[in-house]
Amino acid sequence: MLVYALKRLGRSLVTLLLLITVVLALLRLMPEEGYFSNYEKLSPAQIQLGLQKMGLKDPLYQQVGRFIWNMLHGDLGVSYRYRVNASIADIILPKIPISMKVGLISMAIGLPLGMILGALMAKGKGGIIDKLGNAYIVFIDAVPNAVYFIFIQLYGSTWLNISMLYKEEDWRTLILPVVSLALPTISGYAMWLRRYMVDETNKDYIKLARAKGVPTTQIWFRHVFRNSVVPMVNLIPGSILLTISGSIYTESYYSIPGMGGLLVDVIKRQDNQMVLALVVIFAILSILGLLFGDLLMAVVDPRISFAKKEGSR
Repeated sequence: MLVYALKRLGRSLVTLLLLITVVLALLRLMPEEGYFSNYEKLSPAQIQLGLQKMGLKDPLYQQVGRFIWNMLHGDLGVSYRYRVNASIADIILPKIPISMKVGLISMAIGLPLGMILGALMAKGKGGIIDKLGNAYIVFIDAVPNAVYFIFIQLYGSTWLNISMLYKEEDWRTLILPVVSLALPTISGYAMWLRRYMVDETNKDYIKLARAKGVPTTQIWFRHVFRNSVVPMVNLIPGSILLTISGSIYTESYYSIPGMGGLLVDVIKRQDNQMVLALVVIFAILSILGLLFGDLLMAVVDPRISFAKKEGSR
């Protein structure tokens, strides 16, 4: 596993390097006012001098190397437009706990409910629970989030007599965004667990267990459910880590001052340096989530060997 982890880590670092290079190159094609707070008042000569002082006139490989070196030392640069000359790290750090709070609560609700729904759908395949569950999954996947978010916000705030927007001093305003985030989580985990459990029931060892008279309950919970959960474990670390980055749409919709809403704000204000920092942070969390997910699968199921060719991803 150590060899596999090192190989995956190496590939992840290469992926991150390419991502930083591409984002830096794309940002240099964006309007230059994203690097100045008083762009309208500057002459062309002052703009070029400012870009030179920022190192943005240097070759791309030098910009990439400088950004990575500074990032390793905890320096993500400064904001040029969102909060002029403020450290990006100081802006981001207070927002991480807010995104984590909303994300982890929604996961704590959505993950078990999704697993329970998926198991009930698989066990009663073709029955009323399975049909209703499939209808729910199709609805969540087919209908844009904005549509049912509007109904949740309007009717939820009316029925519960709470604010439509998030207020830090009122814990009840967490209910609507948590429900909004939990609904697709329930749908996703239910869909995949049902699929894995249905596939598992068609395998030969399950048919053999039934032929030998093994109790149905034991087959479902000791074999089918247990073996179906293993591939689901791959998704959990990534889901947890990405709660740090927050949900871009949900946080913006409910005015939650977290990481996801911050990305929308800095894009609107064309703060290029903050866009770069946030995109890199989101990418690192995604890469770590995939790596930890694969390693956790090996811990849960010792039969998985990453040393073999067929075990690699």
